[in-house]
Amino acid sequence: MTAPPAPGAPEAPGLTFLTELSVTVGEPIDVGPTPEGHRRVIPITGGTVTGPVLNGRIIPGGADYQLLRTATLTELDARYVLETLDGHRIYVHNSALRHGKVQDIARLNRGERVDANSIYFRCWPRLTTASPEWDWLNGRLAVGTGERHPDQVLIRIFLID
Repeated sequence: MTAPPAPGAPEAPGLTFLTELSVTVGEPIDVGPTPEGHRRVIPITGGTVTGPVLNGRIIPGGADYQLLRTATLTELDARYVLETLDGHRIYVHNSALRHGKVQDIARLNRGERVDANSIYFRCWPRLTTASPEWDWLNGRLAVGTGERHPDQVLIRIFLID
């Protein structure tokens, strides 16, 4: 649900599609209930980066540190490295919220397929690099949408104009 624009409100910034990440994931490591919520760690095993601007692969070795706040709300904190087709590396710190009905979130957590339209999955990835060629990413903000599938996560990243 989106709130209507307030009369006289300034125009919102635009979005430009950067890339789609197809992140392959391993079996969840269940830490269990903690004072903050139920913790899980999802290993990132690789993946692809495909888009009009940024293409390459996801280097295995990252992880998504999840905090199941409630039966319907999960906080995600993924950290991993992309490698461009010409060998430049970009660090990704992707924070996200995933929200849905109790039964849909339970099915996702069991590794079952759930219709992406029934889950609110939005993220704010931060991309940083030492590469002079990709240095412009260090000064940009991005947002994205996500879809969780049994063996992968699809993340579509948009730069905020």
